[in-house]
Amino acid sequence: MPSFDRPEGHTDIRYGGWLERCLPAGLHPYFRLARLDRPIGTWLLLFPCWWSLALASPGWPDGRWLWLACLFGVGAVVMRGAGCTVNDILDRDLDAQVERTRGRPIPSGQVTARQALAFMVAQMLLGLAVLLRLTPFAIGLGVASLVLVFTYPLMKRVTWWPQAFLGLAFNWGAVMGWAAVRDDLAAPALVLYGAGIAWTLGYDTIYAHQDKEDDARIGVKSTALRLGDHSRPWIAGFYAATVAGIGTAGWLAGLNPLFFLGLIVGAGQLAWQLRGWVLNDPADCLLRFKSNRWFGWLILAAIVAGNLPVWQ
Repeated sequence: MPSFDRPEGHTDIRYGGWLERCLPAGLHPYFRLARLDRPIGTWLLLFPCWWSLALASPGWPDGRWLWLACLFGVGAVVMRGAGCTVNDILDRDLDAQVERTRGRPIPSGQVTARQALAFMVAQMLLGLAVLLRLTPFAIGLGVASLVLVFTYPLMKRVTWWPQAFLGLAFNWGAVMGWAAVRDDLAAPALVLYGAGIAWTLGYDTIYAHQDKEDDARIGVKSTALRLGDHSRPWIAGFYAATVAGIGTAGWLAGLNPLFFLGLIVGAGQLAWQLRGWVLNDPADCLLRFKSNRWFGWLILAAIVAGNLPVWQ
């Protein structure tokens, strides 16, 4: 396997981590293609699934809950990888013009588009194997999500709000988790889905501020460019809608007061993201974006606590 120079300047590719230490060099480009070296996207895809599972499961998490949580964990890894691979195939010419992404496997020449396509098919087959372990209703919902997976990468070419389409795709687990437990859809899951979309609008706008100069130069659209220096109050609004939506979903599901205490702590984490955020500092944008993993854990803990037989 030839050696490729690391790109200069700002990049979100991690070098020298466990991937490079533990895996054969020939696999490195594929694991980077699936973003396995950068798990934050998998966490952001997985948390709405786990939130929904917990919301639909009264009492302590039991063996079935843990089994479903593991299934969704594997599904999130492979489907996030498949989505990233599709994105990189479609965006390979654009990625070559953006400082943060020009070192990705396809634009840097480490993997051809045909090889990436074969890798994507393999990931989709793994995702199908996971999906077939769920209920028929959940399987149908999972198949429907493919429309969002394959259309999202094109949205940055046609709308200033591609982050909204990412939200539609990334939070589909909020309905999938509920369906996997109860084999139906109900108001708490649908409200949670809407709250997740607002959450994605917030965190991915922060993320998009890393690329705004390159995006403007090559003609790619994003909420970061659309909102510009006014992004902070908009994101505050998105995050307020997130908290309100999650709170409403918990109230509709009959969660106890411990849930709302945990939600307040989660709201504090979102407030921290905006306090002191430097819009024009790519490193700070990435730091704030990655911190959403902690928000995900806080909300999961709040929902689990809210389902315990306390004050009910």
